[in-house]
Amino acid sequence: MDNITYTTTDMASSVENWKSNDITELATALAKAQSEIDGATKNSQNPFFKSSYADLHQVIQSSFPQLTKYGLSIIQGSDWIDGNIHVTTMLCHSSGQWIKSSVCMPLKDNYNAQDVGSIMTYGRRYGLSAMVGVAQYDDDAQSVSPPKRKKQAKVKPLSVEEVKNGTNDIIDL
Repeated sequence: MDNITYTTTDMASSVENWKSNDITELATALAKAQSEIDGATKNSQNPFFKSSYADLHQVIQSSFPQLTKYGLSIIQGSDWIDGNIHVTTMLCHSSGQWIKSSVCMPLKDNYNAQDVGSIMTYGRRYGLSAMVGVAQYDDDAQSVSPPKRKKQAKVKPLSVEEVKNGTNDIIDL
């Protein structure tokens, strides 16, 4: 196993890749905006999972007024790297401070332009939601979510008389 050694310069470069040197004003503004963001209303249907979710437009509508009010803006873009789309979301503050995050979105074989557009929109929606803290329905997590637990019957405590008499009537349904 190779040992990797990082110098102070390497670590500084790594930090600079996802945020500006100082984010105090951005963090303050984001905290204020988040206190006013209600979340995204489920307004679209996912026929595959028979569920509803907040689409990209709804996430934008639920967050941009509050972000703008506190001097925050969003920039989103994408890159094509090794057959995958990387969607990057950057949160900028009027002070010049910024943070960014990127997500790798794999494409299936035999993709077409509509597949590329859909995966980019999906990445933008989740990137924006994560960046600004917008709660939304996770429409695709159903397939990996644990099944709902069944309600268990309540067991009532036995009285001394029931224990002495050996009664079997101990389950309260």
